[in-house]
This record gives sequence, C-alpha cells and structure tokens, in this order.
Amino acid sequence: MLSLVLPKGSLEKATLDLFDAADLAVRRGSDRDYRAGISDPRVERVMFLRPQEIPRYVEEGLFDLGITGRDWITETSAKVETVCELEYSKATSNPVRIILAVPAEHPAKTGAELPDGVRVSTEYPELTRRFFADAGVNAVIVPSYGATEAKVPDIVDAIVDVTETGSSLRAHGLRIIETLLTSRTELIANPAAYADPEKRAAMEDIALLLQGAIRARGTVYLMLNVDAGNLPGVLAVLPAMSSPTQTELAGGGYALGTVVPKQGVNTLIPALKAAGARDILELPIAKIVE
Repeated sequence: MLSLVLPKGSLEKATLDLFDAADLAVRRGSDRDYRAGISDPRVERVMFLRPQEIPRYVEEGLFDLGITGRDWITETSAKVETVCELEYSKATSNPVRIILAVPAEHPAKTGAELPDGVRVSTEYPELTRRFFADAGVNAVIVPSYGATEAKVPDIVDAIVDVTETGSSLRAHGLRIIETLLTSRTELIANPAAYADPEKRAAMEDIALLLQGAIRARGTVYLMLNVDAGNLPGVLAVLPAMSSPTQTELAGGGYALGTVVPKQGVNTLIPALKAAGARDILELPIAKIVE
C-alpha cells in the first residue's frame, strides 16, 4: 500500500534500530543496498536515500511516506505533511541544531554583526541565504559537501552547520553565535497520499508503532508483591506513569505493576524491598502506547 523512503547516512543505523524495536524490521541484502522490504502489509516498497533528497521526492509523490529532518524540509521548502515528530537523532534522543559559528576569538555575537562580504560555508545554502537576508548582511554563501568546520579560517570566515553536542565545533576552535533552526526527525507524507483515508490510516498505524517504541526507551516494567500492611509504604516509594496496577493475591496481599524509568531503578528496587515489597521482577518494555 505505502511506498517508504528512509534516510541513508548518519541517521541510518538509528532509524533501522527504531524500526526493529517497532516490529517493522527492515530487510535488505546488505547495508549497501538501496532497496529493502518490511514484512508488513501496509508497506509495499522501501528505499534508502540521502535525507537531503527525501522531502522533494515525497512532495513529488515518488514516495508516500519518508523520514528526514526538519532541517531538510526547511532547506528545500518542500510541501509535505508531518505525520509525527520522532524524538531521535544519530546519537541521542535530542534535537539537532543548525547553527552559525565563527572562530572563538571573533568579536561578533550575532549574525547581524558580521560584515558584508563574509564568506560562509554550509550544506544549507538556501536556509543560510534566507537567514542573512533577514539579518541584512550581504554574505557570500560557499556550498560545502562535508567537513564544513575544517574550512575555517583558510577558506571561509564562518559556517552554518548541524550540531548535536557541539563537541566537533569546540575541537575546531569555533564558537556558536546563532541558532538558525532546531530540528527533529519527522515522519512526513505526500499531501495527496495523506488525504487518502486508507493510506492515512496506515501511516498513522506506523507512526503509532514508532512513537510507542520511542516512549519505551529508557523504561522498564516492575512487578512486585506486597502484604496489605506494607501497601501504603510501598505505594509511597513506587513511581508510575499514572497509578500502579493493583490486584489482590489469592493468598492475601497485593500484586503491583508499573512502568518506571530505567535510570534510578538500581536505587528504587532496594527502597521497595526496604518498604516491604517482595518477589520483585524487572522486565524490559518494547512499546508504550498511550
């Protein structure tokens, strides 16, 4: 039913991991293959392309559905529908930023303080051009095809580049003076396909599975038993998404179950034991659908 395009390159592994966790495992002969498949009746064709290309191809209807970043949607001005945001990037769950950076010793504190004729290297020429036009600066845009930060100061005066942690910029002696855009990964759709009720329902099913897998990251499910007399003390210690599931045990007492953050469970379990909990089980979670 749906044709799907996934990002090749830096987002590729994180995307494949997410689809696997969502029970939408992508099958292909090797990691060099551009064509793939998913054993799901809602997806009939899968292809891998550079994320820079994906918004245009989805807009043109070559694919019904795709994954790319808000940065490339903005750069291309592609007219696509956002089905949902997906909180992941190549290294973390944080959004990436498109930033303007200059050498650390440069006096400018904003883009508007840069002089006319400033040479700016970037993989985002249209976004950069629009930014400097709004800032009233006549900048010379120098297209970059990788290693953008290495071009300062020998080739250009400043860069507009993507950063997730900022560590590479600092290593090259650069300082961020503007954030042009904060970008998350998005599941996008062709407007005509999104308007089709059957295709839209399939898209929303896929979005539900992907978001459920993302929500489950960093969480575990705790199950435990507790005597009636210790129940208030255990409930006071036990966190929950809403409230714990509580059922009576045949032999007396209660069984409790709840979703908790994985971080901190090493101190939570001893605290529950001290409060009177017993038979504590920690289980992994594949998806959380609210």
